[in-house]
Amino acid sequence: MSAVRRTLVAMDDETLTDRLSLRRPTDADFAAVHAIHADPRVWLHYPTLRHADTAPTERMFARWDAAWNEAGLGSWIVRLRATGEIIGAGGCTLLPAEPGARVWNLGYRISADHHGHGYATELAWAAVAAARVRSPQAPIIAYLVEHNRASAAVAEKVGLRLVHRAPDAGNPDPDVIRLVYADRELSDAQLATTLR
Repeated sequence: MSAVRRTLVAMDDETLTDRLSLRRPTDADFAAVHAIHADPRVWLHYPTLRHADTAPTERMFARWDAAWNEAGLGSWIVRLRATGEIIGAGGCTLLPAEPGARVWNLGYRISADHHGHGYATELAWAAVAAARVRSPQAPIIAYLVEHNRASAAVAEKVGLRLVHRAPDAGNPDPDVIRLVYADRELSDAQLATTLR
C-alpha cells in the first residue's frame, strides 16, 4: 500500500484529499449509504448494528444533519474523486453534552469492496484536521470494539491513543470489550459523554 495521503483542500461545500471528495450528506446520498450500512461485511465486528431496514439509516441521517446544523461539521459522504462513486461515510461529529464535556467523535465506515486501500485513514486525517480548526478545545475520540483491529489501526495512524478499556455496556455479547482512543487525556465528564 502506498504512503498515507494527507493533501487536503477545503472549499465551502467540499473537502478534497488526494483520492477522496468529502461532502455534507444530502437526501440523494441515502440509497448508496444505506446499501453500505446494510452489508453484513461491514459489520463483522458488531453484526447487530447492521441496518436491516431503512429506519436506522434515517435516524443516522437525522443525527448527521443535526450535527452539521449545530457545529458546522459532521459526518461526510465519501466519494472517490476519480469516479464519483460513494464508498462510505465518516468524519468528526461533536457529541451532545454540556460545554465542558463535549468531544469530537471520529467515525468511519467504508464499503467492504473498498477495504484495505487506506481510504478510512485518508478520511480520518481530513476529519481530524477539520475538527481541530472548528473547535480545537474539544478532544477527538474514537470508540470501537477491541476485536476490530483495523478500526483501531486507523485511530492510531491519525495520532489517537488508547485512554479507556472496559466491557462494552449494552452489547448483546457480554464478552466484548470497548476501547476509547483520544488525542489527549479525557476528563470524567468527557469520558462519560463518549460512553453514553
